[in-house]
Amino acid sequence: AGLPGGNNGSISFWSRDSSRVSTDIFNAANGRSLAGTVRGYTEIDGKGVILVDNNGVGQDRVEIVEAGTFKSIATFQAPDVENPRQVIYAGPNKAYISCWDTTNVGGVTYPKAGYILVLSLGSRTVLKKIPVAKAPEQLVLIDREVFVGSVGGERVLTVINADTDEVVQPGLDAGVNSNPIGLDFNGKLWAYTSSTNEMVRISPTNKLVETRIKVGDGTKRPTAITLSADKKLIYFVNAYTDRQAGETYRFSINDTEILATVPFIRRYFAGLGSDLGVPGTDKGRALLYAATPSVTNQPGYVLRYQPNGALVDSIRADIAPMRFYFK
Repeated sequence: AGLPGGNNGSISFWSRDSSRVSTDIFNAANGRSLAGTVRGYTEIDGKGVILVDNNGVGQDRVEIVEAGTFKSIATFQAPDVENPRQVIYAGPNKAYISCWDTTNVGGVTYPKAGYILVLSLGSRTVLKKIPVAKAPEQLVLIDREVFVGSVGGERVLTVINADTDEVVQPGLDAGVNSNPIGLDFNGKLWAYTSSTNEMVRISPTNKLVETRIKVGDGTKRPTAITLSADKKLIYFVNAYTDRQAGETYRFSINDTEILATVPFIRRYFAGLGSDLGVPGTDKGRALLYAATPSVTNQPGYVLRYQPNGALVDSIRADIAPMRFYFK
């Protein structure tokens, strides 16, 4: 959570079977705030990895915490961490973090190539910085290969061997400003290409685009996208890019067109997430989580929906909720 540039990000915890939420749990555990926008979070081998993007030069950080207590156990800072965007599991005690590097220098938005920061959570060290395309964003791991998207005007999804931490050439031409969404039920990788407003289905094995599907009529564009829990549907918020207005839609991974005319939920949301549920139980399975936009520095809300679109409940979260992590 947290407004971009507001340096007021936090992480909240909501148990599936509770109506109460614990807000700003990092501050509660460590007696200090994160002091930035939270760009991403994941857990790897009992440790949580928090990406903190501060609007001050050289103030970005990666905080490593104990997953059970949220107590800080290590902090990585600039120059290793510059504009972090997303973090994923890349192997035992190993994290991959996409970073833009420095931005807005001499009138150039992305003056440098981006990089993937490779962290060892066991030794608490930086293993490597892998150069990639400008402004890397979303990361998806498939069979020990990481597909890297970007927003810096590049055409190629970078592919990295997660065992050797080396770029696999020549990458995958998905179109300018493409970002991977995830692996579907049929073992296909989906990406969204913002330059052409298309959902793209890719074979991760032979690195070829299989199909491109236009989203709606082009007056709105997806601003939040997530696969359903069973990986057979893709939910997205179709919105006007210049204002917080739009609706939420979904389509099947087998569809040949995306009309975006009849909303699944007639609301705009700042973020979406699909709950895979608790392993071995039906608790939480298939629920769609949706984050409402915040007004200035006021708390937002998280709503939960059934697969048929029926509202289950809602809770008050912290400022500007947007991203979800399920455990």
